[in-house]
Amino acid sequence: MAYTIKINGTAHTIDADGDTPLLWVLRDILGMTGTKFGCGAALCGACTVHVDGTATRSCITPLESVGESAVTTIEAIGQTPQGKALQQAWLDLEVVQCGYCQSGQLMSAAALLTATPKPSDEDIDAAMSGNVCRCGTYQRIRAAIHHAAA
Repeated sequence: MAYTIKINGTAHTIDADGDTPLLWVLRDILGMTGTKFGCGAALCGACTVHVDGTATRSCITPLESVGESAVTTIEAIGQTPQGKALQQAWLDLEVVQCGYCQSGQLMSAAALLTATPKPSDEDIDAAMSGNVCRCGTYQRIRAAIHHAAA
């Protein structure tokens, strides 16, 4: 079945089953590989995108549920003030180690800063708790979020 979804401000017509996870639509059909596959069960956060501004795990989000919502991926997050500030903070504070989880980390952080422009440590910990980093860069991530919010 054909679905038309809006990704990063552009409408895309997708011919796929409605239960196809948004992650695979992005990666396999549209070739947008910035969103990563981690666990496939919404436990690690590597696949995080925004659906109408809300951090959403794309690995468990069926294509048919997207409807007319606006999807934003890591490829476009730098076009928002929060995303641009976070990307710069990530560079300034050298957050990335292996980098695999970082697109999901940035997407969750951008949703946080949009909702809470001056987050506390507790706000950051709560918003980022579902994002796993095998390298343990959590302290640098928290510092970068504070840096971006400043």
